[in-house]
Formats: sequence, C-alpha cells, structure tokens
Amino acid sequence: MKIIDAHAHVAQYICGFTSKGELRAVGGGKAQYSTGEVFQMFPSEMGDTGVSPEALIKVMDANSVERAVLLQGNWLGFQNEYTYAAIKKYPKRFTGAATYDPFCVKAEEIKRHLFDELNFKIVKFELSNGSGLMANRTFYLDGSVMNGCFAHARENGLTVVLDIGRPRNPCWQTDALANVIAKYPQVTFVICHLLAPQKGDAELLKETLKRLVMPNVYFDIAALWHNQKPEVYPYPTMAEHLKNAKAIVGADKIMFGSDMPCTLTGESYANMVGAVIDSGAFTASELNDVFYNTANKVYFK
Repeated sequence: MKIIDAHAHVAQYICGFTSKGELRAVGGGKAQYSTGEVFQMFPSEMGDTGVSPEALIKVMDANSVERAVLLQGNWLGFQNEYTYAAIKKYPKRFTGAATYDPFCVKAEEIKRHLFDELNFKIVKFELSNGSGLMANRTFYLDGSVMNGCFAHARENGLTVVLDIGRPRNPCWQTDALANVIAKYPQVTFVICHLLAPQKGDAELLKETLKRLVMPNVYFDIAALWHNQKPEVYPYPTMAEHLKNAKAIVGADKIMFGSDMPCTLTGESYANMVGAVIDSGAFTASELNDVFYNTANKVYFK
C-alpha cells in the first residue's frame, strides 16, 4: 500500500514559544520550557537540537512512505526557510506549508515573502492554547484578523491547514470554524488531528463533524492515537472515532498523518499505520484513500 504522510515536521533548531514560555533545544532530542521542565521532544537518533529532512526520509523509507507534507507550528518554532529548503532539495518527497503570525506588525511583508517570493501554496495556522497562536492571547477564529488570512488564501489559491487545539479549550472554536469554511467555499481547508477528540468525546465529535460536512473541508488524523492515552495499541477509542468520522464525513475526507518526529517518542511508525488498518473502520479501497489518494489530491495536485 502506498503512503503519503499528510502531517510531519522538520526543525533546523527547536525554537518554540508556548503557554509555558520559550521552548529551546537542550541536546539529545530534549527540549526545555521557560518553567524549567525538560522532556524528550523527539528520538535522539533523529537529531540533537533539530530534525533534518534526511532524518524524516530515513523513517519514511523504512515504512514505505512515498511523500510527506511538512507542517509548522509554534511548538517546534516557525521553520519557514528550513521547510522551503527541504522542499527544494527533495521535491519528489516533500511539499509543505508556510506559517506566520497574522498579528505581526509586518505581516503583509511576511506574506509577500512566503507566498509571492517563496511561492508556498499551503498555509498552516496552529491555534492551540498550549503551543499555538492562542497560547498567549485568545482571539476569534472568525474575527477580522483571521478573516483577512482566509481572504488572502482565497485570493492566492492557498490550501489552509488549521489546528484548533483540543475540546474544552478556548481555541476549540468549532462554530467559528464552520462559519469560515462556509464563508470561503473556494478555499480548501484541512483540519488537523480530526479535531483532537479525547476518550469520552465520541458524541461531541459526532455532533461537531456534522456541522463540518462541506465540500471544501478535509481532516488529517495525525496523533489521534496519542489523544486517547493511556490507551495502548491498537487504540480502541481511536477506532471508534475513525468509524464515526467515516460515517459522517466519508472515508475520502480523511488523511493519514504521523505528526513525526515528536510522536515517535511514544509509538512506532509501524504501529501508527497499523492502528488505522486494524481499526476496522475502512475497507481496502478506503484505506487507499486514507493513506494516499486524498492527500495526493489535496496537497500534490
């Protein structure tokens, strides 16, 4: 089976900014918050203070992954130039998204560089309260500032990728999300992590997905298994979420993603793939959509 990983990351150097302040590399794949907390951010064999495209390709080759989509967020730190360099060096293996903070005073200059000069065709906004744009301020996803971002995406033919964080947090603005997806039918939206449902969120996920059944919206399922912890492989709650999502939005709206390298500290890549296959949610034909066809259509065509 062919695989496209629709949600992966590279980092020249960990330089994040989160609700716990600065996040910096301390070596061996570990990172430290401004609170002093140190943790293993990615496997040490993938890098010391960052993760190269070559490190990702090694994992991809070992797991028969043809291509990957490089996304960005505040946790690893913005990596626009490094992501661009990876795409240019390995155009047959990667595409990727640019990102920016729309509240920057020079946001228009940043956008010109990213989308006119570097020619990114995907933009990703990490909005979570933990390590996204709402880690240090709360704003409306359908407010004037973000509407400006979505209008820019429409005018420039950009695919928009959104991570709105986890349920019950101020960033999880699902009504606003439905509003903007409906307002910009010309824009393709990809929602990360299948909205990040936790254990016990089956009904919440079903009701939310029903409001997002629109032709221009897709979902990646990166780290869906992780959000069901302390469950272990094969992650039965993840299987339940996948079955519900398929019934509501359709298998052709769902894309596999690993969220590597950070998720590789908690699970093997093979098990991330295997948990989707073993979930029983998808037929053989639908698995081809989930693992390859939909991502190929959304990101590579």
